[in-house]
Amino acid sequence: MSVKGVAIYTFLSENKEEISIQENEEVVIFDENSVDGWVLGENSRGERGLFPKSYVNIIRTRSDSNVTDCSISPAGSLGNDSPHLPSTPKTSINSGQIYDEDYYDDWDDWDDRSTVVDDADHSNTSTTGANGHIFQAPPSNNPNVHYRSKSVSGQDSMASARKGSMVGRNLNRFSSFVRSGVEAFVLGDVPMMAKIAESYTIEMGSLGPQWKANPTPFICSIEDPTKQTKFKGIKTYISYRVTPSHIGRPVYRRYKHFDWLYNRLLHKFTVISVPHLPEKQATGRFEEDFIEKRKRRLILWMNHMTSHPVLSQYEGFEHFLMCADDKQWKLGKRRAEKDEMVGAHFMLTLQIPNEHQDLQDVEERVDNFKTFAKKMDDSVMQLTHVASELVRKHLGGFRKEFQRLGNAFQSISQAFTLDPPYKSDALNNAISHTGRTYENIGEMFAEQPKYDLFQMLDKLSLYQGLLANFPDIIHLQKGAFAKVKESQRMSDEGKMDQDEADGIRKRCRTVGFALQAEMSHFHQQREVDFKDMMQAYLREQIAFYQRVVQQLERTLRMYDGL
Repeated sequence: MSVKGVAIYTFLSENKEEISIQENEEVVIFDENSVDGWVLGENSRGERGLFPKSYVNIIRTRSDSNVTDCSISPAGSLGNDSPHLPSTPKTSINSGQIYDEDYYDDWDDWDDRSTVVDDADHSNTSTTGANGHIFQAPPSNNPNVHYRSKSVSGQDSMASARKGSMVGRNLNRFSSFVRSGVEAFVLGDVPMMAKIAESYTIEMGSLGPQWKANPTPFICSIEDPTKQTKFKGIKTYISYRVTPSHIGRPVYRRYKHFDWLYNRLLHKFTVISVPHLPEKQATGRFEEDFIEKRKRRLILWMNHMTSHPVLSQYEGFEHFLMCADDKQWKLGKRRAEKDEMVGAHFMLTLQIPNEHQDLQDVEERVDNFKTFAKKMDDSVMQLTHVASELVRKHLGGFRKEFQRLGNAFQSISQAFTLDPPYKSDALNNAISHTGRTYENIGEMFAEQPKYDLFQMLDKLSLYQGLLANFPDIIHLQKGAFAKVKESQRMSDEGKMDQDEADGIRKRCRTVGFALQAEMSHFHQQREVDFKDMMQAYLREQIAFYQRVVQQLERTLRMYDGL
């Protein structure tokens, strides 16, 4: 039930999920139950979004309570310039730690059991980062073990107050900049690992930073979707034959295996646009059309994976492609889930060029890509809509119109036979054949989308997913830029050592190089994919209309010599 409130402090939004509120402004709170200190509400301008619950007084009506609820927390918090501001939410939501496995498929043979542990027994896992903030390392790397948050003690609050000169954390802990761990990396809160076994290199190309190519490139086929059963027919699923070219030995994978891999990729690669998997479907998933559509889209997904210089080298991906033994699969699966180099720690695996890049130039380049991506996303949506409408017309309108034309010709032919002395069998047969020809053309139109428009829509769907990832990835860079500017301001004011500010700038360079490398890969792959898509569409269109012409020419010859 919504309640009214009055802002007691001004809050300025930093992200698209938030809204700004002004001191003394009336607001509406849709649900008093806060999530990590944040509530969803509406300001006086009609904008809806998140703001800190501690920044408002909730006004109770007399029927609800005899007093006004004043939601003010103890003063003082890390990153607030004013000592009179209330504490704001600090709990980080690690989106990679929890992912949805609760769909139609069974998971009994995966040994996945979720455990809830109180983190009071893991107080020794905090480490001091390079920027002086406390970095709480997760006591378990298992993404299926969830930890309850522990309340901040008085000593912790005092320690936070003493760190007031450090660069503040973002207020919105829902922000992708926070959830991804990139904020912690930029601020120096991610402790260096004693040994980093994996490394991904960014090099300077003719157009700027780019991922270093996979030294052993390969492709992978997905074929032969087959309906399988287990538990004496109680469970049914589709199995796909997956064959990587550099191994040459097939493995058999279900959709849940692809889904597991996809979630590991999201968890690990914070600055890479991981392609979306084809949609899940609880009903009708064994129908032939759906199976064929999913196979086509899994092939596109796999092509993108194998063409990406970083994703194609991921150990979890190699395990997915190579492991054929059930016992070894489970061991490798657990090893991938215990991977420490994920999220913020993934940034430690990046080797960047020594070339200097002016951060203002990088910011301008990112802004240009943001504008491009938004326009491309709009254009892809437009083409998707037009192509989908065209499919509908092929299956319905075009087919129906040609059938109506064919029936009309047939009717003419039948009419000409009603006065026998004057009927012409040759002409009547030719007209009747013309009618059947147009009926066949109608059927050809109905069949054609499976050869061209379906493939176009598959590719557009892939790019809709890739483009949908970029706003959050760009937000990571924007957040890093903001920390650089804030740290430099604090250094200029004598509130921070210049060495510390330089460290933040250096780590921001790593984020910037990674984003530019991902932008470069996207452009390179986009040119290849859209060239192939347009060529394939035009070839199929030419072949289709040639078949139509051949039908019409054969029919035309029936009138010769009449």
